[in-house]
Amino acid sequence: MLRESLRMAWRSLVASKMRAFLTMLGIIIGVGAVIALISIGQAATGSVTSQVQALGSNLITVTPSRGAGVTLQPNDVTWLQRVVPQISQAAPLLTGSVTALYGSKSYSTTIMGTTPPSLKIQGRTLTEGRYLIPSDVTYRRGVAVLGPTVVQNLFAGQNPLGQTIEVNGTPLVVVGVLKSAGGGFGANQDDVILTPVTTAEEITGTTQVSAIIAEARSSQIAPLAVAQIEAVMNHRFQNQNAANVLSQDQILSTLSTITGTLTLMLGGISGISLLVGGIGIMNIMLVTVTERTREIGLRKAIGAKRGAILLQFLVESSILSLIGGAIGAALGAGGASLMSRALGWASGVNTGAIVLALVFSLAVGMVFGIWPAMRASRLDPIEALRQT
Repeated sequence: MLRESLRMAWRSLVASKMRAFLTMLGIIIGVGAVIALISIGQAATGSVTSQVQALGSNLITVTPSRGAGVTLQPNDVTWLQRVVPQISQAAPLLTGSVTALYGSKSYSTTIMGTTPPSLKIQGRTLTEGRYLIPSDVTYRRGVAVLGPTVVQNLFAGQNPLGQTIEVNGTPLVVVGVLKSAGGGFGANQDDVILTPVTTAEEITGTTQVSAIIAEARSSQIAPLAVAQIEAVMNHRFQNQNAANVLSQDQILSTLSTITGTLTLMLGGISGISLLVGGIGIMNIMLVTVTERTREIGLRKAIGAKRGAILLQFLVESSILSLIGGAIGAALGAGGASLMSRALGWASGVNTGAIVLALVFSLAVGMVFGIWPAMRASRLDPIEALRQT
């Protein structure tokens, strides 16, 4: 009976291809949107996670708490290393917006004043030249290490090493070029000019640093280092919420929670269109029952039982939703793969999400097909045969 129901359902769908396609459209859009959004969300999560992990497992970031009235100075780095034995090295980050000039070209970017340990702490490497050295900081030398984005916009294929650029009127000699790290945390990490923190103080006109980065002696004692830094900062500034201190594990956990919540929310919102598609299937199946009343009456008159009629229409609605789900899954996975490739992310197409979406679309077809199927099975054969 199931085989015969499948054959008759398929014949009915083929006989009205356009109506079948329009009926499936809601399911196609719903499944495609769910697969695409979940896959893109997972790809974004993977990209951000890999960028954070590239910074090193022992990274600790210290920033002043908003509204606490706390300011950090470069000499706080030396003090922090002295009072917190769990960290091996630390460096300040003094940032500001600047305009860099080279010849007739100008480019707006970010300057970051720091010290030599920052290269290792942040897990960065150079493609050419050298990094900052202690004497650069001591003697306020006008030297700079450029990110690849700055090199591309100012030098356009020329070798920047040894060239002099002007940053807010201050000449800086390019001594090194960073290896590309890509975008992260809402900013392009390659769009930066690194200078000694003492030189950055003169360029920006401030000694206030935006953050202090530190390296724990091992990943095992990183949580202890975080707790110790929080304690000494609160004691020094007489404030129980003086600074935000985050280890890499805490950053990863926070980012995973945020991206996971956003992915589920977007998937849930797009899943509403699956329900809309299910309502569309139910409406069309009700119309189909009305159109095929005489056929149903004839089948019941020659001995077809209610179960056979119920199964036929239930199978028909299930096939509609399953085919629509398969098309939507293919379109969603393809769209997510293309977008991830365009953004430079690893493909995040999740096989589990595709299977779940197909099962859900099949369930939608069965649930919304029950009412039309029951209506068809309950038709009185005599009354049905009287319909014209």
